[in-house]
Amino acid sequence: MTKLIIGVYLFLMLIIGIKSLKRIKSIEAFFVALRKGSTPFVTGSLVATIIGGSSTIGMAGLGFKNGISGAWWLLVGSIGLIILAFSIAKKVQKEKVYTLPELLEKQYDSKVKFAASIIIVSAWMGIIAGQIIAAGKILSLLFPADASTLMITATFVFIIYTMLGGQISILRTDTIQAIILIFAIIITVPLAIKAAGGISGIQKAYGMINPFSFPTGGKINYSYIFTLLFLVGSSYLVGPDIYSRLFCAKDKKVARNSIFFTALLLIPIAFFITIIGITAKAIAPNIAAEQSFPMIVTKVIPTGLNGLVLVGLLSAVMSSADTCLLTSSVIITEDLLGCVIKKENEKITLFISRLTILIIGSIALIISLKMGGVIKTLLLGYTVYSAGLVAPAFLGFYKKRLRLNSSGATASIVGGGGLSLFLKLYHPIPLAGLISMGVGIILLFLISWIKK
Repeated sequence: MTKLIIGVYLFLMLIIGIKSLKRIKSIEAFFVALRKGSTPFVTGSLVATIIGGSSTIGMAGLGFKNGISGAWWLLVGSIGLIILAFSIAKKVQKEKVYTLPELLEKQYDSKVKFAASIIIVSAWMGIIAGQIIAAGKILSLLFPADASTLMITATFVFIIYTMLGGQISILRTDTIQAIILIFAIIITVPLAIKAAGGISGIQKAYGMINPFSFPTGGKINYSYIFTLLFLVGSSYLVGPDIYSRLFCAKDKKVARNSIFFTALLLIPIAFFITIIGITAKAIAPNIAAEQSFPMIVTKVIPTGLNGLVLVGLLSAVMSSADTCLLTSSVIITEDLLGCVIKKENEKITLFISRLTILIIGSIALIISLKMGGVIKTLLLGYTVYSAGLVAPAFLGFYKKRLRLNSSGATASIVGGGGLSLFLKLYHPIPLAGLISMGVGIILLFLISWIKK
């Protein structure tokens, strides 16, 4: 029964992509859903995109290891969204562009757009790979095939429906996926707590350690929270996946309200997912941390109902992957290849966009097959992106007041993003992301003021 539910879900996603294909008559439809997104659809898509592998498989693992304080992985995102809603959300929507690099070109110039495009696509490869790894972990609970085969299967499905329906398809699939996911989380929490013997049973299993210690607990201290706030939270304030939803909104009010409602929804969801990880450790303390949520689903949730919950988990992963995939594709098509593509020929542009979706998805799959844990892979992508892009993009709205220019922005993107990638891959040191972000900010102001 559970395998049938998973199969029906994957088939439904493909059908939505096929049906959405009929509405794709222009690049505006493919890239930004004709800019007609309503508050429910934009909010649903944002929630589904944000609660991906990092916020289900990964964050439940953080709860397993650190207790309720693991919720900070998503809470910092809520903080970033609230700041975005009441600062620049309306400004972003009114620009009527397709991508974040295109927005940066308006703020600075084409050099900044090019540098930003390279950094975003590189970072988002890691984000997509992290979702593919999470999808493989979920499917491995049901199917006897090896992890590589399962990751390839999941990747094939979200590549196909993204190629067919673009942003129109994603807004629809994401909203459905958000509803399924929230339902899955709500029914899982009480069943998991009951299976763990209630709050007293959980406390007994943890002994002298208090799993409900907040805001700090386990290995999560104030330094860790501060790092997450800047490296992960800032990516919600200035994120190409988040902005892609703002570009789809039909007006400025929809843009701000959707961001704000999403931020509010993330708060209880963050604690619910972490609690699931806590109960998993009380029930099966010897499993791998990132298997905690899937274990609860297979061991605690009744047969039949667990199929719906697994679909919720899988939908969380795929909804994040499809958004990042399309965002990267649009950036390559518009911002890197735009100068050589004849934009008046929309058929060629659409063909190239779909081809890049296939290529990016394939590269991300290769990365996922070589990487390890979900959080490790995602944090690499977030660190590279945040260190290079957040400061010049956010402060670009105030560039005249701050006396910023394109030279400073380019130096910040290349210096901050490049340094973080180098340190993460070749010389990992504590606070590498914060150091790289600091270097990027210094370069932004220093070079801007020197080269007036």
